[in-house]
Amino acid sequence: MTDFYQSGIITTLHQLGRPSLERLEGELLEHARTRPISLVLPALYSEFEGPAMPRIIEELTKVKYLHQIVLVLGRASDKEFQKARQFMAPIPYPVKIIHNEGKRVREIYETIKRNGLDPGEDGKGRSAWLAYGYVLAEGHSYAIVLHDCDIVTYSRQMLGRLCYPVVNPNLDYVFCKGFYSRVAGKMHGRVTRLLVTPLVRSLQFLRGEHRFLKFLDSFRYPLAGEFCMTTDMARVNRIPWDWGLEVGSLAEVYRNYSPRRVCQVDIAETYEHKHQALSAEDPEKGLMKMTVDICKSIFRTLASEGAVFSDGLFKSLAVTYLRQAEDTIMKYEADAAINGLEFDRHEEAKAVEAFTRAIGMAAQVFMENPMASPLIPNWNRVTSAIPGVLDMLRKAVDEDNR
Repeated sequence: MTDFYQSGIITTLHQLGRPSLERLEGELLEHARTRPISLVLPALYSEFEGPAMPRIIEELTKVKYLHQIVLVLGRASDKEFQKARQFMAPIPYPVKIIHNEGKRVREIYETIKRNGLDPGEDGKGRSAWLAYGYVLAEGHSYAIVLHDCDIVTYSRQMLGRLCYPVVNPNLDYVFCKGFYSRVAGKMHGRVTRLLVTPLVRSLQFLRGEHRFLKFLDSFRYPLAGEFCMTTDMARVNRIPWDWGLEVGSLAEVYRNYSPRRVCQVDIAETYEHKHQALSAEDPEKGLMKMTVDICKSIFRTLASEGAVFSDGLFKSLAVTYLRQAEDTIMKYEADAAINGLEFDRHEEAKAVEAFTRAIGMAAQVFMENPMASPLIPNWNRVTSAIPGVLDMLRKAVDEDNR
């Protein structure tokens, strides 16, 4: 994305010209001496058997500025845990793997539950939260950077550009979100393109300008899974464990920090990873489940800011969203045409119809129980309830990695 236009209420850091990776990594190496960086990788064992993880590991072996990697391994047996350790062995700096299915880590979860706190259900959100806890327990990192483990176009430039705004002491950012173009012969990113943006703008049309909606609309790719933040933020922010993870995390950033200390950065010309099926007829699978959870997260955040919802408003929202989304399809069709990209208008329209139903489902769930929340308690609360829990977590992980 070659423009340099600043829009919204957060800073946008573009990729202008041909930035030098050598210069970027050299500066990061210097900054990391006083601001150490931990990389968190939430991964399934199956991703080690695909094309993405071997490439990611190869790139990470060349990185010199990271303090450590904390990989949270999900859905893995003890034998697969040991295989994952072998896969990560070429990396020439500390790597700790959290065995999410292991006996010691399960005991941590049970201890938290016994003290009346809910660590949430298995998934990326809980994995990230647990990794933050380990980084906090270890106590040496200034920043935490996170990216997914299914990026088949991964390069270490992505990592460097994510870290730089938070780690550079001459800048004043506590949170940096990645963005990129989701194009590979056709446009991907349907949930962002056809749900989040039209929904946010429909809510603004119906309710008037709201600072959270303006904040959310400032992100070019609000559902991107790549970001960097300070460890202080990891301590105070709550983590959603469901598919509303990315939007819910942005809501916590909005709640706890000024937008002037938040930025987004262009991290890649191309970005390709695994794609979720639409599952239009099953709200418990694929993009439909993701859509329902995202909508619930937005509704709950607005309600916590004092917004009042009613059946009438949700009916108007469905109609307004549908018109906004149909207009959005026309815009993307023109964008695809001028660039010679494949564009299936029928499939786009089917996605919008499914998302419209999902908005209605999310509204019904919200109206029935507006207090329900998938947020895991932040680490400040957990350590207050269980003073020694971070030491327990650190010892459990270190013991597994011996």
